[in-house]
Amino acid sequence: MERNHFLLIASVSGMLAVVLGAFGAHGLEKLVDAKMLQRFHTGVEYQFYHSLALFLISILNIFIKSKYITYAGYAFLFGMILFSGSLYLYVLTDIKGFALVTPLGGFSFIIGWGLLAFSAKNGIHSEKI
Repeated sequence: MERNHFLLIASVSGMLAVVLGAFGAHGLEKLVDAKMLQRFHTGVEYQFYHSLALFLISILNIFIKSKYITYAGYAFLFGMILFSGSLYLYVLTDIKGFALVTPLGGFSFIIGWGLLAFSAKNGIHSEKI
């Protein structure tokens, strides 16, 4: 049986999003201002959305042979690391340079959703990697 790495990553990412959300709601509010707290929550929110998207990718990969769906999964993973990760680091360190990475993560999310749309529009039976 082939190991489903996207399912593992989605599960761990979803778990971390819950932990980080709780930290943001119960611990971080005393350490940062409201604007920074909102940035942190945005990171958590997008991590949740894309953890669920990655879970969907893990299911699609079982039934559908499409390299574009696999590529979308990697785009979502990189997006979570770059988008949410950079927001977490920015809020926790107050180093503005981390915020410069955030749009790259957003672009990675856009690429992922575009790859899913491309796969749906152009047929989902392309060669799997």
